[in-house]
Amino acid sequence: MTPLARKRLGKILLNTAGVLVFLYAVFPVYWMVATGFKENDQIFTTEFIPFPTHFTFDHFERVLTEGVANNSIWLYMRNSAIVALGTVLIGSAFALLSATAIARFRFKGRGVFLVVLLIVQMLPAEGLLIPLYMMVKRVGLGDNFIGLIITQVALTLPFGVWMLRTFVAAVPKSLEEAAWIDGAGRMQAFWRVLFPLVAPGLVATSIFSFITAWNDLVFALYLMSESEGYTMPVALQYFFGQKGVDWGAIMAGSTLMTIPVVVFFLLVQRRMVSGLVAGAVKG
Repeated sequence: MTPLARKRLGKILLNTAGVLVFLYAVFPVYWMVATGFKENDQIFTTEFIPFPTHFTFDHFERVLTEGVANNSIWLYMRNSAIVALGTVLIGSAFALLSATAIARFRFKGRGVFLVVLLIVQMLPAEGLLIPLYMMVKRVGLGDNFIGLIITQVALTLPFGVWMLRTFVAAVPKSLEEAAWIDGAGRMQAFWRVLFPLVAPGLVATSIFSFITAWNDLVFALYLMSESEGYTMPVALQYFFGQKGVDWGAIMAGSTLMTIPVVVFFLLVQRRMVSGLVAGAVKG
């Protein structure tokens, strides 16, 4: 086999593997959306029906109009948005400042701090449920969005610090020093030079934090005892009844729950690309 033929074969195999991975990742999402539009007889049949033969909006209409647990579905969407956006804003700010301090300064205990962050990231979230629950209750933040946001920040902050530390360390310190020579203060150099260059990492951590907080079920279920404070994942649990599971409503609600995540990604993905080329050009 000639080198050109081997190169073409390698490219074909690589593209085939990429298509298979894409289908493996997209198929559950497709099945969720398709099931939301299927009639009940097509959902509960033993036959494999990959595409709805008769589209119905009954499941979406029932979720949107009847609501869940005597509350509108928009209440749970609003609660999820408050928790997710609060986690992103607070967590990103702390992660950026912490990562900058770790990457730019040498202080005693720096290595131990990084190891502790790594250990915390390795712990399962369920293992931290009881300690975090007791801490939130003791400070009087039970049944409160602030307590739930603080909990989500604690869960996502180690990952954010580790990722942003790599981005900050990759930015040459000479760029900031050049800004200092031009008369910029430390804060001006931080916002005008360092911040645009680490923006892609900040966007990536924001997406991770948003998805983690948006999809959280366990902490939202145990920290919020009143149904008015439930988030969307908790609300979807009400479709699991003693007499059966309303898969049509679950898939319809899950589809509606996925839309804000897609919208959030579309809003921030442009910043992820533009941040790669911004900040190092003096103008």
